[in-house]
Amino acid sequence: MRAPNERRMSVDETLDTDLEAFRAEAKAWIVANYPASLKGKSPLALMEGFGSQDPDFLKWKAAMGAKGWGVPTWPREWGGGGLSRQQARVLQQEMTAAGAFNPIGGMGVMMLGPTLLEYGTEAQKKQHMPGIVNGTVRWCQGYSEPGAGSDLASLRTQAVDKGDHYLVNGQKIWTSGAQFADWCFCLVRTDNAKKHEGISFLLIDMKTPGCEPRPIKLISGASVFCETFFTDVKVPKGNLMGRLNGGWEIAKRLLQFERQNISAGGSGAAGTAAVYDLQDAAKDYVGVAEGKVADRDLRSRITAHKMEARAFQMTIRRAEEEAKSGKGPSAATSVFKYAMAKINQERTELLVEALGTQGLGWEGEGYDPRELQTMRTMLRAKGNSIEGGTSEVNLNVVSKRVLGLLDHQ
Repeated sequence: MRAPNERRMSVDETLDTDLEAFRAEAKAWIVANYPASLKGKSPLALMEGFGSQDPDFLKWKAAMGAKGWGVPTWPREWGGGGLSRQQARVLQQEMTAAGAFNPIGGMGVMMLGPTLLEYGTEAQKKQHMPGIVNGTVRWCQGYSEPGAGSDLASLRTQAVDKGDHYLVNGQKIWTSGAQFADWCFCLVRTDNAKKHEGISFLLIDMKTPGCEPRPIKLISGASVFCETFFTDVKVPKGNLMGRLNGGWEIAKRLLQFERQNISAGGSGAAGTAAVYDLQDAAKDYVGVAEGKVADRDLRSRITAHKMEARAFQMTIRRAEEEAKSGKGPSAATSVFKYAMAKINQERTELLVEALGTQGLGWEGEGYDPRELQTMRTMLRAKGNSIEGGTSEVNLNVVSKRVLGLLDHQ
């Protein structure tokens, strides 16, 4: 029996208490495991191709993988952290406060992993989930082709049934990180008589003879994309994910996960690597008047951009909190993907403008490294409205599946 002044804790209070206990746990674990030498280093530089041999980076990645916190909300059964969304957010907050970053990522986490959890067989999960959750196996995406970009279902890469295996021939384009990848999740044609219903989803070992990625040099100077050729590549029947000719359903689901994760990554309005804080850069390079950016027009556009970026952050947060347990992303991810691309491109363009002539450098003396990176980051951001589904395609998805509009006859 309770004392007269004793009251029962509400559900919200219990949750708050549990979250604070988890916060203390997460903070202590990060302090104990995050190498001080990694503070201030670029996670993108360390993670490119997952090829970094920095011993402290490898130590940190191993610790996060063992804990399951590289994929914090994934089920413990498959190596994830088993955390709630609220706990995952607290974990991210504590990592940010400590100057830490998640060393486990890539397309295995962003795209294939959650799709594999829904559509993969037990054998496929046992084979591939450990490498994904520990960040030791690299994946690339075999979707677009030279003649099948926005109209992806026009793809022609063939997978011919040879009894105990498929024989794959064809070409993919814009395969991000294919030159580093160990495996490829690939859309192939297994029935030439049907369009959407003739596509299957294969998992291809990139070490198989006949797989040939060729890096494409971009305007930013990087080579993050490849054209990839498959010539008489033998793929075991067990590498078919889902049913034969049922790949289009899986392909669409994977794209929802991709757009959701791209949007979440860009929700800080920095998107691709944040070179400078936009407002601070404008003050440093344009000047300050009465404590504000001196150029009134630029100041107004920066303010409008930051308001839009903040609204986008809050919308993403609300969508996450409203998502019901066990339900994955919806067609609304196309809204988020479109908005993220627009916001990130605006940010990088404003940053180049704020730096003036110092934002136009490409190489050589007279520029510091961050100034040189500013132009390359702006050029790289142009791809935001293409990758993960073009902005035009995403707008079509929104009109049909979110707004319920019909095509004009």
